[in-house]
Amino acid sequence: MNDVKTAILDAAERRIQLGGFGGFSFREIATDVGIKSSSVHYHFPTKEDLAAAVIRRWREETSKFVDEALQKEPDPVRVWARAFRGTAQSEGRMCPCTVLGAASQDLPPQVAKEVKAFFQMCLDKLVAEGVAPSAAAELLSTITGALVVANALGDPAAYDRAIGDLLRQRKPVPRRGAHNSAHVRGVHKGTSRRAAGA
Repeated sequence: MNDVKTAILDAAERRIQLGGFGGFSFREIATDVGIKSSSVHYHFPTKEDLAAAVIRRWREETSKFVDEALQKEPDPVRVWARAFRGTAQSEGRMCPCTVLGAASQDLPPQVAKEVKAFFQMCLDKLVAEGVAPSAAAELLSTITGALVVANALGDPAAYDRAIGDLLRQRKPVPRRGAHNSAHVRGVHKGTSRRAAGA
């Protein structure tokens, strides 16, 4: 991926984190990157194309982060708690999939499809690691809910408190099988582009 395209995706990601699908225009993205609007259109013909690409990239990077983290941490629940923790620490810049998921019924189909694919990926990986389907859904709801509350309160520690209680109240889930190590291109803040300490 070339540098301009990556910069466009980075700028759109930041704006989606802060304002959702309605929180950016091609003109604003062009200003953020320091290019003309026509250059944004060259790489992403429509706003829907750009938002879908942002979510697809986030899904791919999160998947890689989790695969790598599972090489060191045997409990998949702890891994997923860390995977979302990064955006709880990033000054209101929540996981863009969580932001858009809250309004998925209002999203263009192309974008809604990518958001759904992200959450399905999360559930599938949890189940593959031995978490029961119902428990996986409950866990994901708890994690994303804690993220929303921490963001609303402007208190990143609220996420850690909620997740800490969750982890203390449950037994570790034994892993199923092994994972191939995958290089993660800045997935989370702290250890990667998106995960803090996660």
